Amino acid sequence: MDGASPNGSGPPPGAGAPPGSGETLISEGRATILFPSANEVFYNPVQGFNRDLTCAVVTEFARLQLQPKGIRVVLPGEEKTDAGSPKPPEDGDAAPVAGSPEAPRTAKPGEVCEGGLRVLEALAASGLRSIRFAKEVPGLRAVVANDFSARAVELMSRNVTFNGVGDLVAPSMADARMLMHQCKADREPFDVIDLDPYGSPAPFLDAAVQAVSEGGLLCVTCTDMGVMAGNSAETCYSKYGAVSLKGKFCHEMALRIILHSLDSRANCYQRFIVPLLSVSADFYIRVFVRVFTGQAKVKASASKQALVYHCVGCGTHHLQRLGKVTSHGTGFKYGAATGPPVGPTCEFCQQRHQLGGPMWAEPLHDPVFVERVLAALESSPGRFQTEERMRGMLSVITEELGDVPLYYTLDSLSSTIHCNTPSLLQFRSALLHAGYRVSLSHACKNAVKTDAPPAVLWDIMRCWAKIHPVKLERLAETSPASRILSVEPTLQASFALRDDANPSSRKRGLKRFPENPEAFWGPKARAKAGGGISPSLQEKRKRHQNKRTERTDDGTSLKSFPCKRFKEGNCSLGSQCCYSHEGETPAAPPTLTPPLASD
Repeated sequence: MDGASPNGSGPPPGAGAPPGSGETLISEGRATILFPSANEVFYNPVQGFNRDLTCAVVTEFARLQLQPKGIRVVLPGEEKTDAGSPKPPEDGDAAPVAGSPEAPRTAKPGEVCEGGLRVLEALAASGLRSIRFAKEVPGLRAVVANDFSARAVELMSRNVTFNGVGDLVAPSMADARMLMHQCKADREPFDVIDLDPYGSPAPFLDAAVQAVSEGGLLCVTCTDMGVMAGNSAETCYSKYGAVSLKGKFCHEMALRIILHSLDSRANCYQRFIVPLLSVSADFYIRVFVRVFTGQAKVKASASKQALVYHCVGCGTHHLQRLGKVTSHGTGFKYGAATGPPVGPTCEFCQQRHQLGGPMWAEPLHDPVFVERVLAALESSPGRFQTEERMRGMLSVITEELGDVPLYYTLDSLSSTIHCNTPSLLQFRSALLHAGYRVSLSHACKNAVKTDAPPAVLWDIMRCWAKIHPVKLERLAETSPASRILSVEPTLQASFALRDDANPSSRKRGLKRFPENPEAFWGPKARAKAGGGISPSLQEKRKRHQNKRTERTDDGTSLKSFPCKRFKEGNCSLGSQCCYSHEGETPAAPPTLTPPLASD
């Protein structure tokens, strides 16, 4: 699912023919593509951050994969040190093989690398992402840009020629699933597979976990956040094999649901996943995972998944692992977990629980890999337009508690007991004073991710309510607030500010949670097959708003909708009809056959 944003820069050097009528130039990164004004091929400028992050991640993955082959990945600015001498190899860079006088080969962006990575963009649309791979990511042997739309492949071919990357990028027209299955049958797996569909990637996951090479990288985007965030739990189960919950932690749970789905599908083929980076941004989620093969590791997959018990009253959540692993001599023993971790009702507010999942309960990120991506941004600045946001988000990710699934939010804890909201530093300080760890989450600005049990959280809130009293006479006796505050805290919380309560990313003023740069910064209308301009989502919403309820005008706005009775040929209102009669040919009125005379 490609997107871009218009840029004032001209066509690249050596570009092909200029844009024709009804086409415009769109620039992003080092790529400039031709794009039709009609909405025949999908693109979204919001996904620029997604593509920037993918280029950065694939570059660091190339370093890891090519190091054993004696190939050193080099970015602009990394060729030499300030003194002018060649930059010494760092941890992760290729080093000369012992006994060999030859220096390691170098791989630079835009060059074909023999023995490099083979990349598949399964749903390439305009080909923008594949072209950016070819021009910005070093260490690539070939990039296959595939799409099932003939118009998209035609446009893609022109863009490849326009950018002069025909030696690296090969356009392909095929069903993405059949292409991946065929590559598996031919024993030509891809080192990197990128899935960025319009909506759910569920139909492509099974083929992708088979077509990626051993230890290869799988990049997956989900934009169906309504389904994954709890608005349609039954649909989420049918697509991903998990029930989503509408809790404050829904965005992180969405990440864990797609990781669970990937791991469960990989397990069918004796494979398993290792997440490198999992991101919730804007209106979508994006995960980067490596896929390995190993029967023994697959046996431990059940212990990596968990169900979620979520209280509908106070929002407290508990996790129930599906399996357990215990050491047994020199090996491990696998079995079913014991539970449940909760009683029939919530111990704090006596309300019922909702059951969600299963979901991935292991860390979402590889901290060492994330640090490598951050280091590359520092050593080669100016590569990406969204670099400032990338640096801020990745810094928050490095601060997250990896072994603590899900989170609470300050506003939800406060609203549950109807009290003033403590500041982030005050609440974090109280947890640190109590001897627990706490961090932020990149998925939510007000998130509190901590290893403290729920009883400690509510004790801290009870202590806060004593300092900032709540009017108990206004609370119903059966309300969660009344039941929680009726219990005296066993922990005496201290809200004195601590220096370590303020995270490093916050102290440095990094752009962690940026505001949308413009209105309607979100999903765009689906590309319309056969051409034509589809209305934007906001135009469609405005047109249909209050269509069947209140009318704020004289009814003339209904003229944009066709008259169903006119189409059937039985509208007798003529020009006085409030619906449109234009562009439609009325059906001929039915002719009645007279009854036959009886004998």
